[in-house]
Amino acid sequence: MTDAKIGYGTKYEIKATAAAAVFTEVAEVTSVTPGAASADRIEATHMKSPGRRREYIAGLIDSGEAEFEINYIPGNATDILLRTLMSSGDVTDHKITFPNGVTVTFKASITGFEKSIPVDDRMTATITVSVSGDETWGTAA
Repeated sequence: MTDAKIGYGTKYEIKATAAAAVFTEVAEVTSVTPGAASADRIEATHMKSPGRRREYIAGLIDSGEAEFEINYIPGNATDILLRTLMSSGDVTDHKITFPNGVTVTFKASITGFEKSIPVDDRMTATITVSVSGDETWGTAA
């Protein structure tokens, strides 16, 4: 039998400031796309590289960007938190809790807050965060 799960129950939380003691849950999250890390590849070829082949060494890892989408409710606590963090540019702790209880925590700043206000559908917003440094992964609860 498979261990696959749907994303229902996933939670996205942010600390309002770098010094905040507790996380604030982002309201009405509809999807989460965790960051996509990528590593630099640095060429290290030299005059005697075996077989006339290029050689590479591992470079630095960029933790990339993460995104989450919400039902956008202008003026609610989530809107105010996100606008404040977008304006400040502060790097704060972010945490995703998956349905099986595994968590990933990382430092990030909000770099995008795109709102969509259609005439005949729900209002939504897509928030982009730039991850800074490493992620800390927890285990299932």
